[in-house]
Amino acid sequence: MNMPILSATPSIISHALQPNDSFLIFASDGLWEHLSNEKAVDIVNSNPHAGSAKRLIKAALHEAARKREMRYSDLRKIDKKVRRHFHDDISVIVLFLNHDLISRGTVLDQALSIRSALDH
Repeated sequence: MNMPILSATPSIISHALQPNDSFLIFASDGLWEHLSNEKAVDIVNSNPHAGSAKRLIKAALHEAARKREMRYSDLRKIDKKVRRHFHDDISVIVLFLNHDLISRGTVLDQALSIRSALDH
């Protein structure tokens, strides 16, 4: 096999921030394979900020299971090495925007919090 299995060339879309933009979703193609932009935005908008990335991953896994005519709970039971045949890897970061800080051009001494959904 001469084709690269993994490419280091990202897909980049440029979007000028608007006042009504409240978050950015950075995700691997594994998420977008199962969720539309609209569905992902709806999931983030209709839930609390905390746990947004985990909710997106779970929604994508539910959809992956549905496409294979399985239950999500059955998909979760499959060994992770074997599960690779059922869905692509899924990585997600949801970045919430604070327009007050952006417009001032300053950042206060606030702690940065990063949460992971590694158990999925």
